[in-house]
Amino acid sequence: MGLFCPKCGSIMLPKKTATETKMACGKCGHIGNQPSKITEKIQGKREIEVVEKKEDILPKTPAECSKCGNNEAYYWLIQTRAGDEPETKFLRCSKCEHTWRDYG
Repeated sequence: MGLFCPKCGSIMLPKKTATETKMACGKCGHIGNQPSKITEKIQGKREIEVVEKKEDILPKTPAECSKCGNNEAYYWLIQTRAGDEPETKFLRCSKCEHTWRDYG
């Protein structure tokens, strides 16, 4: 399994199919014939496999979701405007994953 497309030379990226994840070219659409297993070598000593597992690492806050009515959401802050203005608070429902902004 190469990281580059054998047809056009572009980088191959993981792409989910109905049954598995394979490497596919984003430019020409070529799909590799082997399942993808993405690993990264760290200082040449060991490999870490990249796992497609969702981890909930964001803090939670009480907030009502306008989509499903759930009363709990994950949140994070990003400076989207000028530095002298407050950060924008983003919220994601812990149940349906609906995402919205709270400008505060």
